[in-house]
Amino acid sequence: MKKAIIFDMDGTLFQTNLILEPALTATFDVLRAKSLWQGDTPIETYREIMGVPLPVVWETLCPEHSLEVREESNALFHTKLIEQIRHGKGALYPNAEQILAILVEDYNLYIASNGQIEYLQAIVETYQLDRFIKGTYSIQSISSGHKSHLVRKVIEENNIQHGAVVGDRASDIQAAQDNYLLAVGVRFDFAQECELQKANVVIDDLKELPTVLN
Repeated sequence: MKKAIIFDMDGTLFQTNLILEPALTATFDVLRAKSLWQGDTPIETYREIMGVPLPVVWETLCPEHSLEVREESNALFHTKLIEQIRHGKGALYPNAEQILAILVEDYNLYIASNGQIEYLQAIVETYQLDRFIKGTYSIQSISSGHKSHLVRKVIEENNIQHGAVVGDRASDIQAAQDNYLLAVGVRFDFAQECELQKANVVIDDLKELPTVLN
């Protein structure tokens, strides 16, 4: 049986930073127009928490707002993100396609992300990642909202016995360790050194991944 690699999406395979600001700004423009927000769009705050579950995102960005406003803002934000993706404004990280093409020869590849289903599917379709990826899993499928439980679902549904989780945030590293997989941290846009410290290995470029896994 092939071993498996489970990838995070945002900040690991996909350069979310390229579409983040325009999508978030458009969302907060609506809030400003409704007099529900004053001041600048909290771009830096979002960068700091990138990768956490969506309820936590909007609790952090809009702590004084109602649940209804947060849910509406989240829906609008994801609509804007998907528009950016479909219009070719985003990009995969350098060497992503080449490395996925190499790894798929020896590993079953999966995505496990805190992103919403429609958002992840837009990335997969736009960049034809289904050439390499056997399955894409969203945190929406897990009632607990914990990345470790999402990775456990991937493992159980695909009978994975060995492999690695590749990601940029503490939740990815923890998910690997909780499920007895190799934890590979990527030092990309949203990564924080304090979160990568517990990884088994940290890489600065996806092209390092085959060597690390071997």
